[in-house]
Amino acid sequence: MFRPCIDLHEGKVKQIVGGTLGKADGLHTNFVSDRSAAWYAELYKRDGLEGGHVIMLGPGNEAEARAALAVYPVGLQIGGGVNADNAPSWLDAGASHVIVTSWVFREGRVDWTRLNQLVGTVGKERLVLDLSCRRLGEKYIVVTDRWQKFTELEISADTLRTLARSCAEFLIHAVDVEGLCRGIDRELVEKLGAWSPLPTTYAGGANSLADLEAVTRLGEGKIDLTIGSALDIFGGQGVRYEDVVAFNRRQAGG
Repeated sequence: MFRPCIDLHEGKVKQIVGGTLGKADGLHTNFVSDRSAAWYAELYKRDGLEGGHVIMLGPGNEAEARAALAVYPVGLQIGGGVNADNAPSWLDAGASHVIVTSWVFREGRVDWTRLNQLVGTVGKERLVLDLSCRRLGEKYIVVTDRWQKFTELEISADTLRTLARSCAEFLIHAVDVEGLCRGIDRELVEKLGAWSPLPTTYAGGANSLADLEAVTRLGEGKIDLTIGSALDIFGGQGVRYEDVVAFNRRQAGG
């Protein structure tokens, strides 16, 4: 299935090349929308698209994020700077789930005390773990801090099985191909389909409706796909929004 997204940077809806986040030589932006986050949320609500994510990339995005959640309560997940202290307020604001990554890692390792604190605060059923990763040799390693810092955590069947005890879903950006519109990382999708015991959303590189079909097939029906820069509502030319809506309806048998 297709899952929508709203990526916020400096208070605007943008599509960026993920690997350039936080780099000294500057952010590479594919698209800056003249429409608000709430406009996109209303669109997704109208078309019955559930489980999308709002990601706040840095400060200055809270007002836009809250406006989107108010338009589509319990229809969107929220991530970016989420921790045990502010997570309840995001759920109160209308998020169906909170998405957490960097906060549950410390010195390159999972901080189980923090993760358990978060589960105790919001419940595992409202928690999505962001395990966005980059390739290192033959392995996929989780990265944090705007996708710039490698952790010691490898994406594997054991990793996903262990972390599944503490969350409801996984969100995994393939950072090396994120925003490039050169196609999905098929190897990673196939591994996630074989390994993940939970609903998992893959993001990164999708540039055609064929990629959505491929993720559905390679992921054995367990992996959903987010399409960003290639989508026409984000200035892309590879995928029409109306086509992904139709795809979901066909998958749902409606």
